[in-house]
This record gives sequence, structure tokens and C-alpha cells, in this order.
Amino acid sequence: MLDIALLPGEYAVCRLPAGTTVPYALSSGLRGADVVTVSWTSDGISVICPADRAPAQAVLETTWRCLRVTAPVALAATGSLAALVDPLAEARVSAVTFSTFDTDYLLVPTVRLAEGTAALQRAGHRVTG
Repeated sequence: MLDIALLPGEYAVCRLPAGTTVPYALSSGLRGADVVTVSWTSDGISVICPADRAPAQAVLETTWRCLRVTAPVALAATGSLAALVDPLAEARVSAVTFSTFDTDYLLVPTVRLAEGTAALQRAGHRVTG
């Protein structure tokens, strides 16, 4: 069982062309629980950020809600992401995941938040927020 916190506000999953400069506004002035992650590949740049901070030139996916595993997750731990994603898949709720050194995050579409949190709770996880 994992303790999961629902972060405030909506999030965007964005794509920028390879070689684009990531806007400075994404790395400055984060508020409270805000999370921003940037991944660079030869195919492009992926950004997950609060929806109101999404780069204007980015291709955006639908709005998402962000959930954070509240306790640190050891890098060597196995199965923690599966424990989150499997119940969502069974409930037919899309998910986007990413991890930091300390913990795991997942995003579910805003329009499916109720179904997603219910699926996580049925799997034994505690969701707050």
C-alpha cells in the first residue's frame, strides 16, 4: 500500500521540437507543490508542468492531474510503479508516470480523476488531497 497525494491544479504534458530552448519560466518561481520535469531525446523535448506554465509553442496533451507518492521510494525498489499503473490499466484510465531520485509521480486525465483515484483506493492505496 502506498500513500499518494493529489497535487493542486491541472498539469500539461507537452512536446517541444528537438533543439528548442526550454523557457526559463519553467525553472523559476515554482509555487508550493508545483512539479516540472523535462526530458531531452534526439526526437524532441518532453515537459510535464502545471498547465498555466506550459510553453506557448508546445504541442499539448489533454489536461492532467498529478499524484505523488508521499514517502520516498528507494531506487532499488521493484514493483512500485506497477502497483500504481496496474489498477489504472484495469480501470481503463490512462496514466503518464515519471520518477525523481526520491519518489514517483503519475498523471491521470482530469476527466478521469474520480475513476483513477477510486481504482487506486480499491487496490489498497491511500489517496489524499
